[in-house]
Amino acid sequence: MARPSANNLKVRILSASALVPPALAAVWFGWPYLPALIAVAAAGMGVEWAKLASPGASRRALIARTLIVAVPVAAAVIAAFDAFAALEHALWIAALGSALVAAPMATRGYRATLWAVGGTLYLSLAIVVFLWFAERAAGRESVLWLLAIVWGSDIGAYAAGRIFGGPRLAPRLSPNKTWAGFVGGVIVASMVGAAVAWAMGAASSFLLPAGLSLAAQAGDLAESVAKRHFAVKDSGNLIPGHGGLLDRLDSLLAAALILGALTALASPLPVLWGGLGQVL
Repeated sequence: MARPSANNLKVRILSASALVPPALAAVWFGWPYLPALIAVAAAGMGVEWAKLASPGASRRALIARTLIVAVPVAAAVIAAFDAFAALEHALWIAALGSALVAAPMATRGYRATLWAVGGTLYLSLAIVVFLWFAERAAGRESVLWLLAIVWGSDIGAYAAGRIFGGPRLAPRLSPNKTWAGFVGGVIVASMVGAAVAWAMGAASSFLLPAGLSLAAQAGDLAESVAKRHFAVKDSGNLIPGHGGLLDRLDSLLAAALILGALTALASPLPVLWGGLGQVL
């Protein structure tokens, strides 16, 4: 993990302290606050990705950037209105809208097109799945549990990386991440996930939180790959000490996708609150 200066660490803590309470409040009170927050976040992340994937002032670049921002926002809005009934429509918007990005990007070559389309699709699907999961039975408890796991994974990885250092996890992709941080993230996420589930009166093994930590760290690594490809340090500068929204939410996007997929594939809901006491 990165080893920021003491001043930068203070800035990171202050930024997190300012952002976490509104996020938790939105989750707690649910509709319409959580969908509104997700739609705003979708727009912000879309803007960041659009600037990376489609720079320039040409007409085609502007059209591509507009689509990259509009698709995840549209998918979020559709998914927010009765996620059960609208899920299929939201998924179609995510897929077809992302495919449309290819048209204005075509003159830049297939690699640039794949980056633009793939990033838009990934962002849109993660947002739709998160909202769908949040609107299921006991969605509030499930989202709080997911947030606790992702935050525990991030904190555990950061702390273990700073304390133990050691061999790099993927030096060519993200030179600051270490194996110690990777293991620390999995361990802390597993403990936090089990503890939060127990506190809420539900059953949970260590296995699922550990798997979600792997997903979260993979999401973080994937964003590092993207930033290295586009030769930038951060996706944006909106959040002092953290960079952009994509820098802050990359882990959550990946973990939400995996948990949503597991939830959709299993019947009944296999984790926590599909019926209290069920365990994956």
